Amino acid sequence: MEHFDVIVIGSGSGMLIASAAVDQGFKVALVEHGKMGGTCINVGCVPSKMLIYPADIITTIKEAGKLGVNGSINSVDFNNIMTRMHTLVNEDSGHQAIAVEATSNLIWFKETAEFISDYTLQIGTHTITAEKIFVVSGARTALPLIKGIDKINYLTGDTVLELQTPPKSLLIVGGGYIGMEYGHFFSSIGTKTTILQRPDRVIPDEEPEISELLKKEMGQRMEIYTGFEVVEAKQEGPVKTLTTENRQDGSLHEFSAEAVMIATGRVSNADILKPEKTGVKLDDHNFIKVNEYLETSKKNIWAFGDSIGIQMFKHVANYEAGIAWHNALHDHKAKMDFSVAPHAVFSHPQVASVGLKEQEAKEQHKILVGQALYRDTAMGAALGFPEGFVKVIVEQETGKILGGHIIGLEASILIQEIINAMVSETGTFAPIAQGMHIHPALSEVVQNAFGNLHPH
Repeated sequence: MEHFDVIVIGSGSGMLIASAAVDQGFKVALVEHGKMGGTCINVGCVPSKMLIYPADIITTIKEAGKLGVNGSINSVDFNNIMTRMHTLVNEDSGHQAIAVEATSNLIWFKETAEFISDYTLQIGTHTITAEKIFVVSGARTALPLIKGIDKINYLTGDTVLELQTPPKSLLIVGGGYIGMEYGHFFSSIGTKTTILQRPDRVIPDEEPEISELLKKEMGQRMEIYTGFEVVEAKQEGPVKTLTTENRQDGSLHEFSAEAVMIATGRVSNADILKPEKTGVKLDDHNFIKVNEYLETSKKNIWAFGDSIGIQMFKHVANYEAGIAWHNALHDHKAKMDFSVAPHAVFSHPQVASVGLKEQEAKEQHKILVGQALYRDTAMGAALGFPEGFVKVIVEQETGKILGGHIIGLEASILIQEIINAMVSETGTFAPIAQGMHIHPALSEVVQNAFGNLHPH
């Protein structure tokens, strides 16, 4: 048995822990059976956005006629797009791997790990233990219960990146963040794209009016069916067919395409580790249970990132890493505050949100709600009056920002002003109201939303 000061399971945001531990002189074991860098670099945010940016350009060109610019797209070099993506991903992951191999006091275990007793892991022929353990084991595609799904060749958010040629037609099962982003990509490059969504709304975790506008806008380039549950899958030759049930009237409908992509969410990888053997408890969905300090049910074992299933975004996991490492070293513990954790969906138009939605806020506070349209700003007029809006939610008595929700051009950037105000000393919208905003710039739409506050 080999003893370490720190064991880190997962090389995504877990690398922040491993690096900090090595810098402070600890002997560290890093457990990673896949490519170095975890989900974000290899199959998540980085590669997907490298595909989506060309899709944004394609869509911009196609929509430019509204502004009197008549352009055309002669061809889309799918191979070039994919090669560019793989080159960057492999370089990033490869450079990390080289750095890890060259770091003293850091040993990389490249096989799947499993707990066999308290604070003890079996990794191939190695048995290791440590005083402090961090579980950052990520997540995998959640496979829905569909009859015959195991009989067809389907794509996931991981395997879709290995395509050599684009499918002529594609059925995407799931209209959440992943489904809508890849729907944007494939429809833009010419694939006939259909999204089949079980809930009544796409991106159902967003405000209803944002879901409605996104479906309307993206529905111009693809078919989107909400309230349709896939109940059976079958394949004849290269053609895949999905049978769906309309959840309103029970009617059955068949959809066929060259390819099927499953985008129905993610499940934690934590169960593979058998954490119960070291006293770490999982919830009903196999996500690791943690408290506000990111501590598990077992002393000196912390967990964060996708393995805990709370706000499953890379920037959140990076922030959690700092909290977990602080709490591992200090008696004065820091709490993880998810109330100001933002996220964005890189669909077209983009969506970005932070904090509470209106209904959630109403249940806890007396609120004011403000909304402003992109088209009502000077820059909105210059851009051809694009669809999009900013919605903000404020506590009536204090002016504290409770939530911000944006759909439209550069939503992922515009949301940052709201986030920064939320984490300021008072957390109110005063800095946004008082700060001069460049005219004409899209940022005025954020200020306008706070200028339109009304009781709700």
